[in-house]
Amino acid sequence: MAVLALGLAQSPRAVLFEGARLIVGDGSAPIENGAVLVQDGHIAAIGPAPLSAREGTLHIPLAGKTVMPAMINVHVHIGFEGYATWSADNYTAANVLDHLQRAAFYGTAATVSVGTNPLELALQIERDQQAGKYPIASRFLFLPGMAPPGGGPDAVLRVATNALHVINEVSTPDEARAAIVRLADRHIRAIKIWYDDRRGTYPKLTPETYLAALDEAHKRGMSVHTHAIALADQKFVVQAGTDVLVHMVQNERLDEEYLALLKARKPYWATVIGLGDPTEACNADPFFEQALPAAVIARIRATTERRPLAPSCGPPSPNAADREAIMAYNFPRMIESGARLVLGTDTGIHPGHTFGSGEHVELARWVQLGLTPSQAIVAATQRPALLMGLKDLGTLAIGQRASFIVLDANPLDNIRNSRRIASVYLDGRKVDRDALIAKFRSSQF
Repeated sequence: MAVLALGLAQSPRAVLFEGARLIVGDGSAPIENGAVLVQDGHIAAIGPAPLSAREGTLHIPLAGKTVMPAMINVHVHIGFEGYATWSADNYTAANVLDHLQRAAFYGTAATVSVGTNPLELALQIERDQQAGKYPIASRFLFLPGMAPPGGGPDAVLRVATNALHVINEVSTPDEARAAIVRLADRHIRAIKIWYDDRRGTYPKLTPETYLAALDEAHKRGMSVHTHAIALADQKFVVQAGTDVLVHMVQNERLDEEYLALLKARKPYWATVIGLGDPTEACNADPFFEQALPAAVIARIRATTERRPLAPSCGPPSPNAADREAIMAYNFPRMIESGARLVLGTDTGIHPGHTFGSGEHVELARWVQLGLTPSQAIVAATQRPALLMGLKDLGTLAIGQRASFIVLDANPLDNIRNSRRIASVYLDGRKVDRDALIAKFRSSQF
């Protein structure tokens, strides 16, 4: 299959990258004029230049560049988007690979698809990638999903998830526990649970059913990612002990009761702000055009009718100003209260907010809402690696996989410089971004 031949850029056994500013990813000060020795796909040495290297090592000069760890995205929906279409028929190994290559193109080392994956096919894709059967791409991980019958994913996702029967639908505590047991027996280590009625339009898990699922998952060493949007629902799931809170309360201000709960529980937190923003594809920015066929960009820009969960270049939503004001109030208070921010984008719903580029949008939004660039980078690299148990990713350190982004400008000066990508390396191999651009732009849909 032709798609599998792209991106197989090989590196010599030992490569010394020299002269760049190195952002480690743990919040420490960068290493100016640093050097990284890569051997067998891992970092063998790192520090101020010069570093000694054996004869025959390839030297790559990076003076004037900045290197940061490749990112880890803990919340996407892989497999269903076909640029201009979205359906169950799109979920194939080839399409999953295309999405993982788009993520890799923009500097994402690992991508976690949450709640909407056909179990057997997703497990096979994981195994095949780990066995080296795919070309260089973002590492694929996934979580099964749980919701009541007719509930769970949004209206776009639900069409495909219904067709493939991918949601573990439960109505009672006993059913929830049984579903968790079945997944644990398949060595699943995490699950997504929807606890949301979509403003009264969807059925919602009963509190007792949610608590049973959470309890059984924790008994079996599984972490729980919970989708909850309303303030009351976030209070409930945080009090109950969810490991990861997905979404941000965007329609009301947080109260002191909730902030106290956050201080006590300190959940991981994926904001997924960008999905609700106007699409960046409306702007004449090559960064967002590189991974999209020209016809898709033209279609998005020609769409002025604003519809939920669809790309549009029409006027702003009538509630845009209120949403911004509430986020400006809530975001810093979540952080100050101890919510452990991790990168999650909810990409895969529509092509205007898509794999790889959505990560950079989220970083910029965090900084706009009060985070420092250094804090944003930690939340996109080291912390999601810790959450997902990816002990060999997330920082530039000896023994870690050599997965990093080489930038033409310093994101610590301006977080939007994360978009100034010169090259991407995953496991020590350079991503062939030129070949991928050609592939993306020629894609049929």
